[in-house]
Amino acid sequence: MPKMKTNRGAAKRFSKTASGKIKRGHAFTSHILTSKTRKNKRQLRDGACIAAVDQKNVARLIPYK
Repeated sequence: MPKMKTNRGAAKRFSKTASGKIKRGHAFTSHILTSKTRKNKRQLRDGACIAAVDQKNVARLIPYK
């Protein structure tokens, strides 16, 4: 059986935690930041975990990460 290939686009966007959950970053953080509040920008900085319903599909894209 050949090795599975990692989806490089997904590898740049997601990472696994020690417990096996998958972390993601927030959208809306790259430009037009003047119209966003200080509180909003501060909260977008933190990562988040992906929804449980997406866990299996994303885990398949990053098998060795």
